[in-house]
Amino acid sequence: MSTGWCSVQDGRILLRLHDGLPGRMKARPFLAVVLAVTLLLLGLAAGAGWLLWQRSPLQLQRRALVVPSSARFVPRTAALGLFLLSDPQQPVDYARAQAPVRQRRQAAEAVARLRDGAFAAAGLDYPGELASWLGAETGLALVASQPGQPPDGWLLALHSRDGDGARRFLQRFWQTRSLAGTDLQVSSYRGMGVISGRGALLGSQPVPIATALIDDDLVLLASGRGVLEQALDVSQIDELNLAADPSFRQAVQRLGRGTLLLQLRPAGLEAWLGLPAAGGAARPSALPLQSGTLALRPSGRRLELEALLALTPEASPQLDLQVVPQVEQAEPADLALRTDPPPPADPAQPVPAAAPVQTAWTSRLDPARAAALMAGLRGDPDSLALLQDPAHWPEAWNQLLQQLLQQPEGGPLPGAVLAADAGPLLWSQGPQGWLLATPADQPEPAALQPALDQLGLVTAMLQRPDGGSQQVWTRLDAQEGSGRQRRSGPQLSVSLAGARELESDQAWWGQTLAVLEQRRQGGPVPRDRLRALDALELPEAPLQWASGPETARARLRRWPVWRLLNSLAGQPLDGGVDGLALGLEPESGDGLHLRLDLGFG
Repeated sequence: MSTGWCSVQDGRILLRLHDGLPGRMKARPFLAVVLAVTLLLLGLAAGAGWLLWQRSPLQLQRRALVVPSSARFVPRTAALGLFLLSDPQQPVDYARAQAPVRQRRQAAEAVARLRDGAFAAAGLDYPGELASWLGAETGLALVASQPGQPPDGWLLALHSRDGDGARRFLQRFWQTRSLAGTDLQVSSYRGMGVISGRGALLGSQPVPIATALIDDDLVLLASGRGVLEQALDVSQIDELNLAADPSFRQAVQRLGRGTLLLQLRPAGLEAWLGLPAAGGAARPSALPLQSGTLALRPSGRRLELEALLALTPEASPQLDLQVVPQVEQAEPADLALRTDPPPPADPAQPVPAAAPVQTAWTSRLDPARAAALMAGLRGDPDSLALLQDPAHWPEAWNQLLQQLLQQPEGGPLPGAVLAADAGPLLWSQGPQGWLLATPADQPEPAALQPALDQLGLVTAMLQRPDGGSQQVWTRLDAQEGSGRQRRSGPQLSVSLAGARELESDQAWWGQTLAVLEQRRQGGPVPRDRLRALDALELPEAPLQWASGPETARARLRRWPVWRLLNSLAGQPLDGGVDGLALGLEPESGDGLHLRLDLGFG
């Protein structure tokens, strides 16, 4: 088909025709080829980006939690189930990618030593035996032969990234031990081949060892044939294994994201975890942990730990709570757990009155009232806490609060305020001492005076130069003199225990007059600590605490789990810690929701 144009000029009609269709027809295939090539390149780029993201260590930040396949071999009664849901090399690469440029090599080496030390504790050489084939899931379980006792057996589940890696590992594993004199026993249990023997793991004395290969890609390594057979048994019965536990599956779904998953039943592990014991050493008001599900995930240069904790219920058809009367020179046990029926009461012996069991607190922090308290805070505190109704907390969690906040040189006044406070409370600890903020009438100083009188504190009123007033508490201290003064006996001195002043509808309590004056004079807002509290994303939690580097390192060094990690890594791990934050809130029923953020510089 031809196209053209026409015009009229000087009475003549001009008509010009030309054929444009062949050119267009020639251009269409060229445009189609260009479009196809463009789409192909975009598809290749998208695929390459997806592959890079899947292999990138940064995707650990958004990894979705799933029920580990190896949890099928872990009994529900296991004291601990630990699951790493990534290639063991990825945390090392993540530390290298996130650390400051000058510290990348040191950060990667520290994480690598921690990983190698953890496998070495199980008797395995990660670089030599595992690095070439270990896949994206590793599981560890600690089991006890007797309920309620410390674990005395362990089970390790190793997933292979290919079909031959697990088989080659078992061949080399037993070949090396057989050459060292291990007597091997090959048998079958539940249709699966089991190899057991008594040999030496890496750097250890000969111990019982048992292994099994599941579906050619899962190696089970146990501390004895009995532990391995138990794992194979529970894998066939959903009512006994962890993977089918409804509460565990629900907790995994709620936690959402994580790289490390931990299921914990702390009976027998209280000392290792730094928790109050559930038995004789616990007070009647203690709330021992029954179980917990924890998820650890990296976020930038922070590690976020989120936990859903279940407390021991007040009454259970399997447990009879009986108060044991205290006997002189006896152990301080107020509460005994009995699994058998109690003995018949002796009519000649008076029955002691049972102390009421204290339940978890249900208070919620009002974010608006907390913000009003924080608005008047100035300076650069090393630690900062928001509390709601600490006067009615259970005793066990008051012990946790004291470990977080109390300073040996802080004196008795902060504890007296906490014991009487029913409203929101702000706690700040800085170089010049502690600083508290409460509502003006919570608590009233008159309510504290009887307890302070017993501590030998004397109250007085002072006038400030600006016309304001302060209430102070002082104490007389007797000190031995030196030289000639020693002959005249002890010397008396007055020390300041604390002071209180009002500002609008708030009361500010300070360890020294200097800390109160510094706040009145203004200064920078403690943005780092406030940002750390906001990052917890628990605005109504009755316990929110954030600290700087020095306090964070001091708290971590006292934690038995942290000391264990240091020993596995073979070096202190707190050198790069620059902050720690913790939030704790109650949940419906007998549960707690915990968030802990550990920052690195």
